[in-house]
Amino acid sequence: MPPAPPAATPADDPGAKQAGAFRTISEVSEALDVPQHVLRFWETRFGQVRPLKRAGGRRYYRPEDVALIAGIRHMLHVQRYTIQGAQRVLRENGVRFVQAVGRGEAVAAAPEAPETQREAAPLEPDMPQRALLEAVLAELHACRDALAALREKPE
Repeated sequence: MPPAPPAATPADDPGAKQAGAFRTISEVSEALDVPQHVLRFWETRFGQVRPLKRAGGRRYYRPEDVALIAGIRHMLHVQRYTIQGAQRVLRENGVRFVQAVGRGEAVAAAPEAPETQREAAPLEPDMPQRALLEAVLAELHACRDALAALREKPE
C-alpha cells in the first residue's frame, strides 16, 4: 500500500491563507455561502459586524468577523430567527457567544414563537361582524372582476 501524500500546508498552496489572515468579502461570501449584498446588508443591521475598509471601500474581514457572520447566518438561515431575534441574542448574550455559535461550539436557544395574531378591529364599530365580512367580500369580488376585465384582450 503506498504511503498517504503529505497534508497540504499554506506554503504548498500559494493561494491558501493562514488561519489569522484577513478575508475579502468575496472569500467570506464563498466560504459561508452568503451573497455579498447580504453581507453588506447585515453590516447595516448588526453594528457588531465591522470589517476594515481600505481605499475604495474594499472590505477586509478579520477571523472574528467571519465567526460572527457565521453565527448570524446560522441563527437566521438554520434556526430561522428574524433579524430582530438575532439582534436580541447578540445584545443579551454578546458577540463571543454568537461567534461560538458560528464555530459550532455553542447553540442559540430556539427562537420564540411569534405572538398570536391579534384580532382585527372592525372597520366600523357599530357594524355587526357578519355584515362587515360580507362588505369586505363584496369589495374583493369587485376587485377580482376589475382585474379580470383588465386581463381580457382588446378586440
